[in-house]
Amino acid sequence: MRAVVLSHPGGPEAMRWEEVPDPVVGPDEVLVDVAASAVNRADLLQRQGHYDPPPGTSPYLGLECSGRVAAVGEDVEGWAVGDEVCALLTGGGYAQKVAVPAGQVLPLPTGVDLVDAAGLPEVACTVWSNVFMLAGLRPGETLLVHGGASGIGTMAIQLGRAMQARVAVTAGSAAKLARCRELGAEILVNYREEDFVEAVRQATDGRGADVVLDLIGAKYLARNIEVLATSGRLVVIGMQGGTRAELDLGLLMRKRGAVLATTLRARPPEEKAAVVASVREHVWPLVGSGTVRPVIDRRVPMAQAAEAHRVIEAGEAVGKVLLTT
Repeated sequence: MRAVVLSHPGGPEAMRWEEVPDPVVGPDEVLVDVAASAVNRADLLQRQGHYDPPPGTSPYLGLECSGRVAAVGEDVEGWAVGDEVCALLTGGGYAQKVAVPAGQVLPLPTGVDLVDAAGLPEVACTVWSNVFMLAGLRPGETLLVHGGASGIGTMAIQLGRAMQARVAVTAGSAAKLARCRELGAEILVNYREEDFVEAVRQATDGRGADVVLDLIGAKYLARNIEVLATSGRLVVIGMQGGTRAELDLGLLMRKRGAVLATTLRARPPEEKAAVVASVREHVWPLVGSGTVRPVIDRRVPMAQAAEAHRVIEAGEAVGKVLLTT
């Protein structure tokens, strides 16, 4: 098969579309002929040498894919050759074939194109596990999503609205905020021009946000604590703004707040399988009904993965950038 291979850590030019050995399918795995993968921020970090794959996993980039089942391991039940699927990966999506633990495979949702489905697993599993399984967002609460126009953001807006929460977002342009509004966001904050703490407080009669989903990290920590409502929950899932910051424990205690931080990639297969099963039960019906849909910015041939990375780094995309085989 062919895969995107890193010749060395570095810029997008470090990626090469080359012949590599086919993956070996384990007894509890499914082999997928990849139709498409999608670009995630974690891929950029791995390319730069800052986010190595867990030991024993695929060395190739790509944390999600869609395609057709080509083979199943001897212990696998519920999947058959020819099934159209998408999957949450630990790596290996930037390739023509990938072996996936069977518990991380999802059926193609009703009404979703096979290629577009590649943009669902990572964002659906990330948002569902953090905002709902961990932070417990409830109907009537306010969810603040930083990076509302990102792949994570566009999914969080839709799931928040589907679960009857009020959604606030930050984004860096009027055009991106307009797209967020189309998806269901009610409170729109241009972070280049406005203070999101003040804007969210004003829109919520001073209450603030019950749940904050944050991809920025250290740079936003203090302000995220300020914007929390009483009994609010801050969930940190990214570190684009650094890893170290001071935390005002007094303010956090007065608000009876919680700071939660997670990653998905390094979790053991049984934990990922539990997340995938919950997504299949709760999110997939919403996707099948059209209430939630993949937001696709563009499709790029996988051999041109460098161009897709440049688009993400430049902040040009709204939703997901897909890589097609």
